Amino acid sequence: MKKVIAEFKKFAMRGNVIDMAVGIIIGGAFGKIVDSLVKDVLMPPLGVLLGKIDFTNLFIVLKDGSGSSSPYPSLEAAKAAGAITLNVGLFLNTVISFIIVAFAVFLLIKAVNKLQEKMDKDDAAEEIKKPTVKNCPYCCSSIPIDAVRCPNCTSKLK
Repeated sequence: MKKVIAEFKKFAMRGNVIDMAVGIIIGGAFGKIVDSLVKDVLMPPLGVLLGKIDFTNLFIVLKDGSGSSSPYPSLEAAKAAGAITLNVGLFLNTVISFIIVAFAVFLLIKAVNKLQEKMDKDDAAEEIKKPTVKNCPYCCSSIPIDAVRCPNCTSKLK
């Protein structure tokens, strides 16, 4: 049992596992923000534009609940009555949330890739700019930068 616990501890303390856990936590928080954006900011004006439809209350009754029959004024009323519903509005909210999250992730990855390309270009330009030759201080001929003796005048270089 101690060996299993030690192996698990070694696995859990790896850097990439901790990074993944932080990413999942931040992703969950970002998902809540996007859900709020969709439900509280985007859907109300969209509902007004489409004829004052509240998407959370857009549902189809598949089977009436016991004690009352449709139409139900809201999804909560239908569920309270025990009706079986097809929740189209909640599904639309979830699809819109997914599209927003996917687009945000796309933009983030695109920005990271652009930054990586810029860094790669800067590294390549820096590598190219590094001198490969130097002048011999005695005969002024051009020699390789790593040379310790001039091939032309045979002077020992510093």
